Amino acid sequence: MSAEGESQSRRKRSGEKKSGKRAKKGVFARLALFYRQIIAELRKVVWPSRNQLVSYTTVVVVFVVIVMAFVSGLDYGFSKAALWIFG
Repeated sequence: MSAEGESQSRRKRSGEKKSGKRAKKGVFARLALFYRQIIAELRKVVWPSRNQLVSYTTVVVVFVVIVMAFVSGLDYGFSKAALWIFG
């Protein structure tokens, strides 16, 4: 075994902490890193313009109203059919 290998095995046995990037950080340090990474990712996002936002919102609201009308129509039809069948 080389001298380097012996020092590594001694370090593992003696319970010395790892150094560098792989060292385990505290809870608050990990949370701070997590939030820094969130902010960095949010800076990369291409945000929609106001016109795009209004357009997308309008499309979603119209689609929801159409689906709501369809489901309401089905509910009304099934309730009338159940009333007619079971009377």
